[in-house]
Amino acid sequence: MTAEVDLNTLSGAPPAGQAVVDGLVNLLDLEAIEENIFRGVSPQVSFQRVFGGQVAGQALVAAGRTVEAGRAVHSLHSYFIRPGDPAVPIIYTVERVRDGHSFSVRRVVAVQHGQPIFTLSASFQLPQGGIDHSAPMPDVPRPESLPTLTERFIGFDDLWSVVGHIPQPFDIRYVDDPPWVQRAQGPRENSPHRIWLRTNGVLPADPLVHVCAVTFASDMNLLDSVLIHHGLAARLDPISMASLDHAMWFHRGFRADEWLLYISESPSAAGGRGLATGRFFTQDGRHVVSVAQEGMIRLPNVTEQFS
Repeated sequence: MTAEVDLNTLSGAPPAGQAVVDGLVNLLDLEAIEENIFRGVSPQVSFQRVFGGQVAGQALVAAGRTVEAGRAVHSLHSYFIRPGDPAVPIIYTVERVRDGHSFSVRRVVAVQHGQPIFTLSASFQLPQGGIDHSAPMPDVPRPESLPTLTERFIGFDDLWSVVGHIPQPFDIRYVDDPPWVQRAQGPRENSPHRIWLRTNGVLPADPLVHVCAVTFASDMNLLDSVLIHHGLAARLDPISMASLDHAMWFHRGFRADEWLLYISESPSAAGGRGLATGRFFTQDGRHVVSVAQEGMIRLPNVTEQFS
């Protein structure tokens, strides 16, 4: 059972629930302004730049809306080129690279202030049978038995004052101590970063919405697996961090409003960059998504040589 805690020590819980999830769905519901051209906006949250998961999810929506019904996305590969400006809309232009008998390929460029900020290539496929195998899901506690995100911030009031106001479209349950707790334990090599997550409400039935919601979520905690190797935590240590590229493979169907286990780890960090890989499992043990990302991770004493 979840340990009893005094939530009054925190200044309220972040906005959550169905209204916030509906806001995520609206965020992903792009405006079509011309054939193959879409416009997206950012939430009114005090971020200095657009969240990477948002622009990746919106770009995938743009690509998916140009593909014939019945073809589901099976992979995406993307690059973050410039920081996005949350105060202005993002324009997504879609190139219909190829439509074959089984596969469709799309290339998307996200533009702000006349310059590309993000590119994405995605491949879609008609359902097909074939060989089937996957690695087993590790044995972990059930999500309902784990503390909520709000409970995890008990004793970290300064950090909560920064993040506690941010709307939470996802219910996140850390299987292991979160990075801001692990930081006090020092570096931890070969330790996977494991969380359960699901949307804080019900999503529409459209499979593309669920895929894009997980694309959004996949960027939220992935680089934490790099930081825990070195006993570091975002916002508590003077780290400059940004996603550089992001790749995903969608193996099997899933719902993002049902619990998914997200396991990530970091095989390498060098040259001011850290590599993280991740896997999503459903509660019944199906491996449904794989993720890889490299991020810029700079510390103050080495920043100048990369400037």
